[in-house]
Amino acid sequence: MSVKTRDRQTPRSRKKPVPVTRWSQLNQLRLRIHLPAPLKRHLPAWLLLAAVLAILGPRVIAVTTQTINHLRYGSSDIAPLFSPAVQHWGQDIDRWATSNDLDPNLLATVMQIESCGHPTINSYAGAQGLFQVMPFNFHAGDNFLDPETNAERGADVLKQCKGFANGDAGLAMACYNGGPSVLSKPFAAWADQTRRYYYWGTGIYEAATQHQSNSPRLDEWLAAGGAKLCQMAGTALGI
Repeated sequence: MSVKTRDRQTPRSRKKPVPVTRWSQLNQLRLRIHLPAPLKRHLPAWLLLAAVLAILGPRVIAVTTQTINHLRYGSSDIAPLFSPAVQHWGQDIDRWATSNDLDPNLLATVMQIESCGHPTINSYAGAQGLFQVMPFNFHAGDNFLDPETNAERGADVLKQCKGFANGDAGLAMACYNGGPSVLSKPFAAWADQTRRYYYWGTGIYEAATQHQSNSPRLDEWLAAGGAKLCQMAGTALGI
């Protein structure tokens, strides 16, 4: 007796659902956007490039600024954040700093605050030239406004102040402005001008030692009146 059997159909295999990932969502979104085919195909690469630029952007700007300054003023060890009139003296600052065993960025910071690179400026107190050197710091027969002479006398004062300050750059700048006696006084007893000098100088110098392309403290100094001095310096140098 024949027994009828039911043909068992092989069950159809079910496809496993494709997990939705961020990458697949990105590709679906890419297909919905009406962009040229080549751009759609390479959209992830563009996003990667954007991320890289976001990370490296500040460094690229700094290098670009430094390159422009090198082309315009010549190669120098000072940071690119300094004003154009100070950058004008970049190679000279390197040389003056080297001959006096000073950091070029420290010497550039002092020039920035004192004259912004103006070679013939003088103050109501009698300070002269690039580094606003007081007359009693010059030698007999010196030309106060000669850049080489002015720089050598100014660098010598700064070097002495750095020694008095045990190598502390901020205190050395305070000494440069207010004289060695300020180092024996508490900060609150310093003259207002010396306290401002210390504030501007330490902020600018810290950014300069990191070879930054800008300094918030320098921006504050410019806004507080330094911009006018730098404009005068640029006019005097023809830049």
